[in-house]
Amino acid sequence: MTTSVAEMRSGRAQRSSSTLIWGSARLFAAVLILAAIVTQLSLSIRNALAATTPHASHLPTVLANFFSYFTILSNVFAIVALAIGGIWMLARARDARPEPRWLGVLMACVATYMITTGIVYNLLLRGISQVGISAPWVNEVLHVVGPLILLLDVLFAPARRRLGWPTVLTIAAVPIVWAVYTLLRANLIVSPVTGTPWWYPYPFLDPHQVPGGYLGVAGYIAGIAAAILAIGAGVVALSRRARR
Repeated sequence: MTTSVAEMRSGRAQRSSSTLIWGSARLFAAVLILAAIVTQLSLSIRNALAATTPHASHLPTVLANFFSYFTILSNVFAIVALAIGGIWMLARARDARPEPRWLGVLMACVATYMITTGIVYNLLLRGISQVGISAPWVNEVLHVVGPLILLLDVLFAPARRRLGWPTVLTIAAVPIVWAVYTLLRANLIVSPVTGTPWWYPYPFLDPHQVPGGYLGVAGYIAGIAAAILAIGAGVVALSRRARR
């Protein structure tokens, strides 16, 4: 009996220590990503203020364009989720119960978006200039370090919530809204770089660049949508495995 009690106490202490460490790591990651976002935003504002053409110096449009990149949106969501998740872990380190469902869904959504961002960037956009990132370290944090952190969080974070399969549909909601918004807005904006009467955040969404025009763009969107659903399903599946 004494040994059993000691083992239980030891197990609780290990879980508490693991949760404290992981919560601190989440907060550190949130600060790192925030620093990258702020650095890039300041560069974008500085470039707009120094621009000599009306379309490049229109600050409201420059700011709207900045937050229209899926990379930026997913990383902003990651900052919020990691901060909330980190604080929750630090506050509930001694509580053996899993995270609340809403937090589990939020972390699953953010992990899917960040992992997708990392895959799409490194497969389709690495080496292409003018994709909205100027500072090299910012580029790596937003497209490599951040996605890897969220992948590790999915694989190893303690106290994760077991999620239902309908969560995959929730995960898909934001990318669908973003894609519709992007395609509807594109022809209403003058490109701050080229001056063309349209602006797309990524070349694979631009029917003027993609072979086949809108049909080619639809192919890219379908492929990325399939990837998001597959990654989201993988994240949910991992949440459903036995947790320590």
